[in-house]
Amino acid sequence: QVQLVESGGRLVQAGDSLRLSCAASGRTFSVYAMGWFRQAPGKQREFVAGITWSAGGTFYPDSVKGRFTISRDNAKSTVYLQMNRLKIEDTAVYYCAAAPILSASAMDYAIWGLGTQVTVSS
Repeated sequence: QVQLVESGGRLVQAGDSLRLSCAASGRTFSVYAMGWFRQAPGKQREFVAGITWSAGGTFYPDSVKGRFTISRDNAKSTVYLQMNRLKIEDTAVYYCAAAPILSASAMDYAIWGLGTQVTVSS
């Protein structure tokens, strides 16, 4: 069973960049597609990026396309989320998750980290 731990979240200003990391334990990390989600207070959990197990495919919603980039290093069992030109509305707890195939639906992800807080101030 894979366990996930996110890191890198902090307070930044609008327009700044930030990179989140998600470290996985377990030998089966490379077989999973990985996703990043976020949840702001009072809102539903939102998909922000996904990547296939081989890193051959990525997917983003329009809200972050062109600003966020997901990548993974299977040798390090780590997935990253590079976030550029951050906006106040990007403020949320960010979670990484693992799924058998790439999906934008949180229901398809069975393994979740505990999240890392990103706060964007004006």
